[in-house]
Amino acid sequence: MLLKEMREQVYEANMDLPKHGLVVFTWGNASAFDRDRGLFVIKPSGVSYDKLTPENLVVCDLEGKVVEGTLRPSSDTPTHAILYKTWGDKIGGIVHTHSAAAVAWAQAGRAIPCYGTTQADYFYGEVPCMRGLTKEEIEQAYELNTGKVIIEGFKGKDIVAQPGCLVRNHGPFSWGSDAAEAVYHAVVMEEVAKMARDTELICRSADKPCAEALAPQYLLDKHYMRKHGPNAYYGQK
Repeated sequence: MLLKEMREQVYEANMDLPKHGLVVFTWGNASAFDRDRGLFVIKPSGVSYDKLTPENLVVCDLEGKVVEGTLRPSSDTPTHAILYKTWGDKIGGIVHTHSAAAVAWAQAGRAIPCYGTTQADYFYGEVPCMRGLTKEEIEQAYELNTGKVIIEGFKGKDIVAQPGCLVRNHGPFSWGSDAAEAVYHAVVMEEVAKMARDTELICRSADKPCAEALAPQYLLDKHYMRKHGPNAYYGQK
């Protein structure tokens, strides 16, 4: 069996999605990428989490073709494939969910503004929102073009410093060094989506411009860099 250890990791990552309240039914998927082999492991399409096992996960190549597995891979496989094909030297795991708060921002077509240190600890600024797909992009190769829209939207951005995004009218995608870190960032995105939503509600009830609540750049710099900068000192060595 190919990538046995990675199958276990991807299984755990997928099981963490309902555990953290990020998915209901089968509304999500996690994958991990093996750079040496150019293969990735992903959840099978439409399989409920209580029936998921490491053995029924699917191994695909960077064209999204099944290399090993008897089940169809996630319908989002082309999205994962093109992100790994483009960014695989920097990321090793991807998660997509339809977590409610993050989806609400995506449906509004809005980035999640950085109002405080919780977000700044993991995202160097806002959680960006990608443009919506055109009618032609949806009809021609929907999932593949979703990945292309994400890649287009990250031109000039640091995918490590902004480890996730929203796709307009769709939902959140996150990534990391492995599947577990991608899940972690998916949880962060959902939590900061709730916080930003509530911040805007409080500001409006107080008749205060939301822009006044944005975290200042020096606070963003401090919190992001103390965890991720060259002189980071948060946590243990």
